[in-house]
Amino acid sequence: MHAFGYYDPTSVAKATGIAADKADGKYLAGGQSLLAAMKLSLAEPSDLIDLGRVAELRGIKADAAAITIGAMTRHSEVAASPEVGSRIPALAMLAGMIGDLQVRNRGTLGGSLANDDPASDYPAAALGLGATISTEKRQIAADDFFKGLFETALAPGELIVSVTFPVPKKAAYVKFRNPASRFAIVGVFAAQTAKGPRVAVTGAGARGVFRVKAMEEALARDWSPKALDGLTVAQSEMQSDLHASAEYRAHLVSVLARRAVAAA
Repeated sequence: MHAFGYYDPTSVAKATGIAADKADGKYLAGGQSLLAAMKLSLAEPSDLIDLGRVAELRGIKADAAAITIGAMTRHSEVAASPEVGSRIPALAMLAGMIGDLQVRNRGTLGGSLANDDPASDYPAAALGLGATISTEKRQIAADDFFKGLFETALAPGELIVSVTFPVPKKAAYVKFRNPASRFAIVGVFAAQTAKGPRVAVTGAGARGVFRVKAMEEALARDWSPKALDGLTVAQSEMQSDLHASAEYRAHLVSVLARRAVAAA
């Protein structure tokens, strides 16, 4: 691993101030992705800005309409939260399915979304629930946040502060996971929201997480698994790798979408 500077600020203002002065610096959240990339020399930041001591980035706030979760809140905290479990049980269940116990005790919501791994779970929840990602500068709708593989709308040095998830009428997340990494080979988050049905898919798309508008339109007419019969996604838009072919992933999207609707 190469040499790098290290900072441990105690506020968002201090963290973003350091980032503004370090063009090649990176925020360190849970470190589950960044540190592994650094060990393999796939990432070589000049400086690490550790967010572990920034208390304002942690915590869960809930009301009748939404749940707001701090960016540095651990997966295990989301999974165990009574507020999340009672208002959006699908989100609590999703958090409890991420990695293993060690990963859940280190990984964070903000780190997962900022990294935007095409096989990660939280992007499906954010897109499926129509979440709003708040940074120190602005608020970004989930539909505008995810731009492609490991690519988001975040500007250099911009920091996710919290994420607000609207409470849905119904929701469920179902995934077919890699037995070793527990990443989603395909994961589908289906939600009946105040603004209509939303179906978000992770792990399958060649360009990362995406919504399936045809399924959403069918569910708007009839919220039932049968409404999705015969609906498919294009194989050409799926990724293919050693874990699953594009054809298999396209098939899984249809199967898991029906299961998610049934579970919701």
